[in-house]
Amino acid sequence: MHLFPDLVRLEKKYPNEIVVIGVHSPKFDNEKDPKSIEKAMARYELHHPVLNDADRKIWMAYGVEGWPSVGIIDPEGYFVKAYPGQERIYNDADRFIGQLIRTHRGKKTLNEKPIYFTKAQADLAAKSPLWFPGKVLADGAGKRLFIADSTHHRLVVTDLDGKKLDIVGNGKAGHADGDYEKAMFNDPQGMALKGSTLYVADRKNHMIRAVDLKGRTVKTIAGTGQQGVYGGKGGAALRTAFNSPWDLLFARGELYVAMAGQHQIWVLDLAKHTIVPFAGSGMEDLGDGPRDRSRFAQPSGLTTDGNKLFVADSEVSAIRAVPLDGTGEVSTLVGTGLFDFGDIDEVGQKARLQHALGIVYVDGTLYVADTYNSKIKTLDPRSGACKTFVGGDKKAKLFNEPGGISHALGKLYVADTNAHRIQVIDLETKAVRTLNLQGVDPPSAETKDIHSRPSKASEPTKP
Repeated sequence: MHLFPDLVRLEKKYPNEIVVIGVHSPKFDNEKDPKSIEKAMARYELHHPVLNDADRKIWMAYGVEGWPSVGIIDPEGYFVKAYPGQERIYNDADRFIGQLIRTHRGKKTLNEKPIYFTKAQADLAAKSPLWFPGKVLADGAGKRLFIADSTHHRLVVTDLDGKKLDIVGNGKAGHADGDYEKAMFNDPQGMALKGSTLYVADRKNHMIRAVDLKGRTVKTIAGTGQQGVYGGKGGAALRTAFNSPWDLLFARGELYVAMAGQHQIWVLDLAKHTIVPFAGSGMEDLGDGPRDRSRFAQPSGLTTDGNKLFVADSEVSAIRAVPLDGTGEVSTLVGTGLFDFGDIDEVGQKARLQHALGIVYVDGTLYVADTYNSKIKTLDPRSGACKTFVGGDKKAKLFNEPGGISHALGKLYVADTNAHRIQVIDLETKAVRTLNLQGVDPPSAETKDIHSRPSKASEPTKP
């Protein structure tokens, strides 16, 4: 995901000279499904073709060792440049491609006729009230629901029955503070509520935003807008660059941030206007121990019982526990490593999840959005017992990669991301229904095309 902006910049700068082809070499079983890949292309607004390298044959043929990796092939078919395991390639790739273009123009081997691609999926974004909602926050006291309408780049506020109360943001991807109609987000995710302020993890902007629910305004309170480097030390909130904040949680008066891109948990002090790492060394892995030496892998969901912070640690398909008082060590309730995942109801290290993104604590039980298994599971933090609560029936299709989960008044509210909806679960009966959104329309300006394959396989190649 961090590579996509550089690819888009290159595509725009060289529209007639280069073609980007994505090669999707999956790690998780769920990522091998072509339908899942199409959904991902739509969610991340990709316009170039993507090849499903389900068995990693291309990965092995090119000697790839890590995600993401980039290779450049010249018009004569030679593999001339590689960026192994690198997220930031634009500056060097721009210089290299510029020289390559000059060389092959001189040799008259460069075809500059644009190549177009056929549609793989109808554009539903302009018709759907929600488009890949990533997270949801239920406010029982205020009887409100806050929905991160992530790929519509806005927030939707409804009552608990789905009736529209407000829309935050104009629906265009970008960054702008101001009133609701002018404000802009870029793939908003997790939210946290304190008083009349809603805090938002603005993922692609690498920022934390504050929404004044009474004044109907949005302002940036943390982040520079630039992607932070690994191992960042933090500092003044508005002068510190960080990396893909995915979820937020208030605990003991402080705002905790699941910093997925830096594989850490950070904490934002709203009074001192500082943001610093709280747990995780920044190394991507599963490792327990002291907070500063522990290891996480794309933490994406947060909840608490008041004493511990529970983390949905997605890339290791794990649930982690972090003491909030600063003492003790990080521990793992479920999960054993970067390449250990599945769908097994068991106890402790025998249980398996698959890329879980969401988690909420309710009356002694953790409810987990087991994203790639398309289930909601329960986890007893004391015994370690993990089992399916609802979902998994292929005929019923109750969920499609749920990414967020929240609780209010005896019900779970689930951001059913790939189905573009909110599912509501009654905790007593386990009955599941789709929230009936009333008065929620898609952003009027949203029109996107998703493409996947060349219209003519015989077109001459480009670098």
